[in-house]
Amino acid sequence: AAQPLGGISGAGLFVSVMGVAAVSLAAFCFEAWYLGYIPFLVRGVPHAYSYFHVTGVHYFTVSCVLAPALGVLFFVTDRGRSGQAKRLLAAAAVLIALAIPILCVSRFQLILAVALAVFVYILWEGSFPLAWGAGLAVLMVAAYAVLTVARSHDVAYLNGIFEMKNESTPIFITQPYMYIANNYENFNYLVEHLEQFAWGMRSLFPLWALTGLKFVMPSLANYPILVNKEELTTVTLFYDAYYDFGAAGVILLSGILGAVSFLLMRKLSRMQNPVDYLFYAQIGVYLSLSFFTTWFSNPTTWFYLAVTAALWLYCRIRRGRG
Repeated sequence: AAQPLGGISGAGLFVSVMGVAAVSLAAFCFEAWYLGYIPFLVRGVPHAYSYFHVTGVHYFTVSCVLAPALGVLFFVTDRGRSGQAKRLLAAAAVLIALAIPILCVSRFQLILAVALAVFVYILWEGSFPLAWGAGLAVLMVAAYAVLTVARSHDVAYLNGIFEMKNESTPIFITQPYMYIANNYENFNYLVEHLEQFAWGMRSLFPLWALTGLKFVMPSLANYPILVNKEELTTVTLFYDAYYDFGAAGVILLSGILGAVSFLLMRKLSRMQNPVDYLFYAQIGVYLSLSFFTTWFSNPTTWFYLAVTAALWLYCRIRRGRG
């Protein structure tokens, strides 16, 4: 078992990062075989990623976003104690985990994977080297541009959807402006066109999805998303809270998230299990990117948290045995 560093043992992290990467890769290969294509290799189909989804299996495919952060935790707790072969295997697992969002042409999953890894590193080390940050930013911009082209989302396509007056606007300006402005428009559209509240049914969608109840009783999830444009469905963290209870729902969700954040801040100084940092990083990233998705009414978010909880328990058991 790995030796403790600063009161925290890295026991179980190597198996965790290898296991998550292996399961994610296996799920991705199954989806590619079952559906007959890999989104990155498809051209002229703007929604190829949306169709790359086998019910139940895709949750395991996208769990790859957790592997880079687990890899960071392994390397910072290991500090070179393991042999070169073990370190190379862990690095390979991280690279495979980063390759899966690229092959799925999922910019969002790639950003989430990198953000979680960076957040975990900052939590552990207290800072992030400026040169690393600059280099990572350049790589992410390049990857984002490549994936945008691979999704057949060229400048003309995006400017056409958003009805940009200047069709020659560069894509790196079009996309941030499009998402930010459209989120405001979508929330405003919801407020104007919502005829009745869902009374918690929207926020409980993860329960209906993860248990399979939505297939048994489709009415549980029969609440259409109200957006300004069919192709642009990004919404803010408070979208479903308002859909359920109006302004009261937004206030309630804010209070719950504030309480959770307070408890996590108190727990940070007393963490003994390295996977605690992954829990903290997830909440931090979710709140940092809260303008762009509902997060907590998304079943994938709760699947990530469930996987993290399982890894936390595994590392705790390994630490006890060590």
